[in-house]
Amino acid sequence: MERTDRISGEMKKEIADIIRGSIKDPRLPELVSVTAVKVTKDLRYARVYVSVFASDHEKQDAIIALKHAAGFIRHEIGQRIKLRYTPELVFLLDDSIEQGININNLINETLHPKTDIKT
Repeated sequence: MERTDRISGEMKKEIADIIRGSIKDPRLPELVSVTAVKVTKDLRYARVYVSVFASDHEKQDAIIALKHAAGFIRHEIGQRIKLRYTPELVFLLDDSIEQGININNLINETLHPKTDIKT
């Protein structure tokens, strides 16, 4: 396993813990999960993919809140993970879970169509 993969995994765990326990922004709904963290090879940037279970407007508010808290989260990461340089965090919305649910629903509708037979 590459070093960047190990760092990404550790950062994913720590960022999720920080969001869950340390950020008290009212724009951030309870159902926010970190789905992936991808650190660049030079360890300067980390793309943090988050999934938010809320309306589209609340999702955008959550991303704004996370971008606002990025400095605090980065500082906390620096305290928890010993790195020479703590990557700059870029938060991105991950809607792959919702897309998967939609595809699953379409498959179920195709395999099990509702029939409206009136007798």
